[in-house]
Amino acid sequence: MTPHNNAKPGDFAETVLMPGDPVRSRHIAEKYLESPVLVNDVRGIQGYTGYYLGTRVSVMASGIGIPSISIYSRELFTEYDVQNIIRIGSAGALRADMKLGSVVAAMAACTDSNVTSQLELGANFAPVASFELLETAVVEARRLGVELKVGSIYSSDVFYDDAKRSLRMAGLGVLAVEMEAAGLYLTAAQTGKRALTLCSISDNIITGEEMNADDRVTSFSDMVVVALETAVVMSKKE
Repeated sequence: MTPHNNAKPGDFAETVLMPGDPVRSRHIAEKYLESPVLVNDVRGIQGYTGYYLGTRVSVMASGIGIPSISIYSRELFTEYDVQNIIRIGSAGALRADMKLGSVVAAMAACTDSNVTSQLELGANFAPVASFELLETAVVEARRLGVELKVGSIYSSDVFYDDAKRSLRMAGLGVLAVEMEAAGLYLTAAQTGKRALTLCSISDNIITGEEMNADDRVTSFSDMVVVALETAVVMSKKE
């Protein structure tokens, strides 16, 4: 147990799906998992473990931002022997042709966060996804008929982007903006584990379109199913 997690050893599966919102965590557990059990509820960050197509899978919220996901992912990797974390969150599109609800896989995560400075490398660390998880997700998305856009995303430390930095990122081909992926990828690199970020587009920074709060919780089924099917394939490789 940790200050942020009261689950017992063995309570989490080898693959954890990690949305930001605890409400979304509960929704996913109740809708997609068989026999889900609440294994952590410290600070309301709900973690569940159940079964999807016979494969043991967990889902737990990360909270908002790089500091929060860095805490929870590190403890899952180091204290609970989790091998794979797949972030399943929302993101703002940085391309006009990206529709609400479409799914993005983050091959790499640009960031304005100073989190990598703790490594004292004297250089910039590039946070990237696990190729094994990414490749599996691409294959599963194709099999399911889900269009999956793959590329770089931008993990911002700010939600209200007064400096319009995300628009400059768009000029470099970055697909979307969110707030957690770079922290997750750094933690996976530090611990020698695997991580992937899948995001559903909840709003489009370029066109101004956006979903309401309820739709952000319930309408991301394509992303969730791709993540779950990826977990099933990974369980067969372990």
